[in-house]
Formats: sequence, C-alpha cells, structure tokens
Amino acid sequence: MTRTPVFGGNWKMHLDLNEAIALAGELRNRLGSHRGAEILIFPSAPFLRPVVERLRDCAIAVGGQDLHFETKGAFTGATAPAMLTSVGCTHALIGHSERRHVFGDDDATVARKLTAALNEGLVPVLCVGETIEERRAGQTFVVIERQLASALAGHDTAALSALIVAYEPVWAIGTGETASPAQAQEVHAFIREWLSDNLGDPFAQATRIQYGGSVKADNVDGLMTEKDIDGALIGGASLKVDDFTRIVRFERP
Repeated sequence: MTRTPVFGGNWKMHLDLNEAIALAGELRNRLGSHRGAEILIFPSAPFLRPVVERLRDCAIAVGGQDLHFETKGAFTGATAPAMLTSVGCTHALIGHSERRHVFGDDDATVARKLTAALNEGLVPVLCVGETIEERRAGQTFVVIERQLASALAGHDTAALSALIVAYEPVWAIGTGETASPAQAQEVHAFIREWLSDNLGDPFAQATRIQYGGSVKADNVDGLMTEKDIDGALIGGASLKVDDFTRIVRFERP
C-alpha cells in the first residue's frame, strides 16, 4: 500500500508573534503548493490563529501542540479541543515526550486527550517512545506496546481512521542524536505489527507512522528509505526554512 508521507513541524516554545507569522509566510512560499507529502505545523498556542490565517488556502495544515481532555472548566492555562478547532486547527499532538516527561502526562491522561481530540474531530498525532534507560534495559517494545494499548483502548478503526502515530525515542530528542534508519525501522515495524494484531492489517497498512528523533536535512533521506517510516515529526529543524523544506522534499535513491 502506498502511504502519503506526512511531515510535522513542532515549533515548541520558540518564536514571537512576528517571527511565527514570518516563518509561516516563508513556508507558504516554499511549500504552499507542494503535493508530494502532507505538511503539518504546530505553533505555540498564542500564534495559532494568525498562523492559520497566513497559511489559509495552501497545502500546509495547522495543529495544536497539546490540548486538555475536558471540554471546558477551571483549568488555568489549558486549551480545550474546541478552542483549537475554533481557530482553524485540524490536528493535535497527543502525548509528546515533553508532555509526558516534563509535564507529567501519564498514559491515562494521554488516552483521555486522544479521546477528546477524536470527539472534536481533530486528527490526533499520537506520540510514543522510550527513554534511554528503558532502551538499555531492553524495554523498548514493552513501553511502546503499553503506550499504544492505553491510548487506543476502546476506539475502533472507524474512529481512528485518520490517526497518525509518531515514534519519538526520548533519548534522541534535543540531544543531537538520532536512531539509525535500521533502529527506527525496527520500532516502526513493531508498531505496525501491533496495529495489525489489534486493529486489523488493513488499518495497520493504511496508518502512517512518523519518526521523530532529531530529524535533519542530512539524515532524512536515509530514514525515508525504510518501508515503515512514513514521514517525520521535526523539532529544531522546522524553525529553519531551508532545512524544513529539504526534509519535506526528501529524496529516495
């Protein structure tokens, strides 16, 4: 099955308003009519609306970096799912490693956030991945299986039809390290096999699995040669127009 590659730029807590609008404009000029891949941008919450406006009627979609699992309430600093859709977001990151390991989102919280995103009609980009301690202990597959099983429990393939999974080894985020293509492929293949065993092979073969661990312009080509790597979730390199453009326009031998 041919899966359309999907690339997401996670801007994290960077840029001010003018810089965010300028970057969105540059990306529109470079990639606004690109049809070789699906392109997603995840700006900081205060900049979502102006970035959506800058990218209107082009090939680049916008998503939220996080959301709350409740629809409304006394949750200071949180963003409800409907707030994202009301400003034009179509996607949401769910369970990013920094939400899990910096802000303390556990598996149960991630599962509730994924359900909230689905209920609001947002496409969830579910992030899973192991720490360096878990990898060294031989627990990579145990951790990935636990995270998938918890997040996707109770949902059928119809509800999850647009799901994107992002494998982000925690040890390769913001460290400058990256898994080798073979290491990444091994985990991606495990994820696809788990999806096949639990949600059926047609669903597994249609679901796109991104790699998200220090993807750069100089390593994307090797990663994208692997059969189960369907794109990338990019951090720092997504803030550099030339680098992000090169990643999206990856080259296979």
